[in-house]
Amino acid sequence: MPQITYIVDGASTTVDADGSSVMHTALRHDIAGIVAECGGNAMCATCHVYVENGPLAALPAISVAEEEMLECTLSPRAENSRLSCQLPVAPTIDGLVVRVAAEQA
Repeated sequence: MPQITYIVDGASTTVDADGSSVMHTALRHDIAGIVAECGGNAMCATCHVYVENGPLAALPAISVAEEEMLECTLSPRAENSRLSCQLPVAPTIDGLVVRVAAEQA
């Protein structure tokens, strides 16, 4: 099972990726800061993360819908900004490290 590390306010937590997405895994493990108001439909930007490290080439390209939502995030958008709902869990993402955006809602 792949593992994901979430960084929240400087503290890191590594968990088994047991959800369908990086967002769902965060919710299952009570990771603070992932609001996920739309339930993973790329319609709210409340699951904004910064991809810090790991198998970056294994992540899917940013879709048009994700691109639009990333323009609406409360925390500043950066080059490594992603919506965690759009990052599917697969064995190839083992070791992914994401930093949860400070402001989500």
